Amino acid sequence: MKRLAALLLFLPAFALAHAAQPAPVSPHGVHEERLDDFLRQVEDDNGGIGSLSVFKGGREVYGRSFGQKNLPGVVHDQNSKYQIASVTKMVTAILAFKLIEDGRLSLNDRLSDFYPDMPSSRKITIGNLLAHSSGLGNFAIRNGSVWVVDEVSQEEILEEIRRQGVAFAPGERVAYSNSAYFLLRMILEQKYGRPYHEIVAREIAEPLGLGNFASAGAHPANTFRSYAFAGQWREIKDIAYSNVIGVGDIASTTADLNVLITGLFEYRILRRETLEQMMPAVGSGWGKGLAEFTYGKHRFLGHGGDVLGSHSRVIYNPADEVAIAYSTNGERIATNAFLEAVVGIVYGDDVAFPEIK
Repeated sequence: MKRLAALLLFLPAFALAHAAQPAPVSPHGVHEERLDDFLRQVEDDNGGIGSLSVFKGGREVYGRSFGQKNLPGVVHDQNSKYQIASVTKMVTAILAFKLIEDGRLSLNDRLSDFYPDMPSSRKITIGNLLAHSSGLGNFAIRNGSVWVVDEVSQEEILEEIRRQGVAFAPGERVAYSNSAYFLLRMILEQKYGRPYHEIVAREIAEPLGLGNFASAGAHPANTFRSYAFAGQWREIKDIAYSNVIGVGDIASTTADLNVLITGLFEYRILRRETLEQMMPAVGSGWGKGLAEFTYGKHRFLGHGGDVLGSHSRVIYNPADEVAIAYSTNGERIATNAFLEAVVGIVYGDDVAFPEIK
């Protein structure tokens, strides 16, 4: 239970090297047979349970779930959703920038305008909250342990944020902050005048036609639980998602994740100039709601997330309009290694399949 740095946390800037020998090209240009081989091996060896979706030019060219047949007694279908953890933060950032775009919020607005009793509230800006440069910490870790596995009150969480204070002056550096996005979600609810799950439905899911994409407050059904492998897959207790609304609570399919990020980069949610404010500078890692992922010569933008048993990432390469979404609710292959193999296969590199541990 002491996943200190991992809870809802993803550090995005990874340079991944691949072998140069190309694989045979599929009709869609994403090497489907090789992807099938990889996911079949993962499934047969109980290496993980999850789903992968690849979009190219705005449409799905590959989609497959794997491993769920190995879950004892679990009923599922193509609409079964995964907890996407901190990919939720990308959604929260989009919703903030929609307000900014409409002139209802500013990157320079102060936290003290909304929560004056928070640490350094007169110095912390909305921009700091979005960019992980506020100095606020991680409310989900208390006294060295994850304490939000059972539902707690919002006031208890706010008290923990106050107790933790700030680790550095706002704007001094970047350090991933769950507390910043918790407060940002509360600010969004004030500005939109409705709870987060209703904002997500009205501003994101409905306009993009996302039928399997919902915040915890909407009580999404048909959602996978978290599992760990010990001879067979066994359900484990994960965090209570009501504790991380706007931070790590959304459930989705991988196809809907790709519709979301493709719609974002096709300017169907935000204008081009607004999206550019979210994007990190080349080589900087974090922007304001989007992170940078470097795989060889390919630069992706997106977000990732991890809780105790579920892990998700959605990434988009603007240079060639490729989107990749991956979600798992039980892993034995580290997410980085899994995505390294997937990206290599998609781009035709001869990659070695990662070991199952």
